[in-house]
Amino acid sequence: MATAPDPVSCFPVPALSDVPDDIRGRMLAVQEKAGFVPNVFLLLARRPAEFRAFVAYHDALMDKREGLTLAEREMIVVAISAANQCQYCVVAHGAILRIRAKDPTISELVGANWRKADNVTPKQKAMLAFALKVAQEAHLVSEADRQALRDAGFGEEEIWDIAAIAAFFSMSNRLANATELRPNREFHPMGRG
Repeated sequence: MATAPDPVSCFPVPALSDVPDDIRGRMLAVQEKAGFVPNVFLLLARRPAEFRAFVAYHDALMDKREGLTLAEREMIVVAISAANQCQYCVVAHGAILRIRAKDPTISELVGANWRKADNVTPKQKAMLAFALKVAQEAHLVSEADRQALRDAGFGEEEIWDIAAIAAFFSMSNRLANATELRPNREFHPMGRG
């Protein structure tokens, strides 16, 4: 007897054959590379205009090659997602962080308590402190916070990116939590060996 597939969300998701061609193409490209379609794609595909906007902004923030490293970008996502109790993003971006950092332990250490993680540099800890303030107390962010990042070695564009990633994924965390988005099981073994 076949087991039912894991639920994606509390909202129904469309069949791959029912999504617009451009979205289906993006999903199939990810499936070819990763071996599966991330549940966030399935969930967002129910609203094609929002899928396109979400993915475009995600890619603009997370695929940049200048400034922050790709691993640092993922580190921000894991830290704020843990603070926002977003299971989906901690698991999914934790897998990506492990791969990009080439470190099988980093995502758990960042998610549990990045302040005590030996594999997070003092500069990265300054980055995460600022990102958490943006995610949880943006109304209190001041010039002193930005100066602390400059003192740690970050430039203006990097400071913008830290803030933008924290803000974007805070929104994403809230949507994932509100829709009960569940992480794909395939994320768990990624980047571990």
